[in-house]
Amino acid sequence: MTRRAVVIGAAGQIGRAAVGVLARDGWDVTALSRGGGRDDGWPGEVRAVPGDREDDAVLAEVVGDGCEVVVDVVAYGGGHARQLVSLADRIGSAVVISSVSVYEDDKGRNFDTQEEPDGFPEYPVPITEQQRTVRAGDTSYSTRKVVLERELLAAGEQLPTTLLRAGAIHGPYCRSPRELYFVKRNLDGRTRRVLAYGGESRFHPASVHNIAELIRLAAARPGSRVLNAVDPDAPTVAEIARAVDAVMGVEEREDVLVDGPPPVPTVGDTPWSVPVPVVCDMSAAERELGYRAVVRYADRLAETVASIEARLAGRDWREAYPKMLQAYGDLFDYAAEDAWFRA
Repeated sequence: MTRRAVVIGAAGQIGRAAVGVLARDGWDVTALSRGGGRDDGWPGEVRAVPGDREDDAVLAEVVGDGCEVVVDVVAYGGGHARQLVSLADRIGSAVVISSVSVYEDDKGRNFDTQEEPDGFPEYPVPITEQQRTVRAGDTSYSTRKVVLERELLAAGEQLPTTLLRAGAIHGPYCRSPRELYFVKRNLDGRTRRVLAYGGESRFHPASVHNIAELIRLAAARPGSRVLNAVDPDAPTVAEIARAVDAVMGVEEREDVLVDGPPPVPTVGDTPWSVPVPVVCDMSAAERELGYRAVVRYADRLAETVASIEARLAGRDWREAYPKMLQAYGDLFDYAAEDAWFRA
């Protein structure tokens, strides 16, 4: 009998990969997104449907008489959790994307406190799913993700849900690709780059292809669980920079390594820069789902770089990636960088 899956947020970077993987694995997939568009890589039998998931009637119509799994890559907060649970009588199980940003260290420091003096968390290496999380609430992205997690887990057998705590997501179609920092500098011909923390920062990446594989496995093995979702390797920021160089065929780039934090606010602070490692453990997914990573970070870097180059073509980076500007400020303050070099 054909298994039916509904993917919410199918036009995003994780959604595109998840739809393709499930369809090729034999699922009858309905792909819900605001525009209702299709990805060129999807099998022809995928049903693409336009609609806003915030509309309860739209979601109920897409689920229809029932489906074996709902994959929700854009769920956020208690409202979305309750929306899914309200359809539990028609949904066999759910797979929902969360984030490693929910973790906090044993002193209560987390991603929300990182801008405070001595506020960056010092996580154990690697971080397991048993690490404590921030308090549930409405104050931030992380606290709302915890609300989402707790309400879905509380549903238990009523709606078995696998929650995937994703790391630094990478792949094509990303609206905030961290690789932009190195791609644009290479396109601009910058021969030197400053890297804080000695270039040793590690913020665990998560390929959309590995996340899609976890979704595929979890869809076939329903359960109430929380699992990390990251790549098998966690390269340093310097290693990532050199990997981007290799993809772009760029040579003779000099990494200027700075011990400690960025010397000035807009110099040396990359989207990958963290003072201590953020590295996660994948043993639980391997044990519970039989998971094995399908790609390593560098394996699909070329498609990420090509996607960034295509989006930047003829456009200001702030127009192409407004979320990056909002999250990180001016990543390309070359005047400040040149002044620091002269000093």
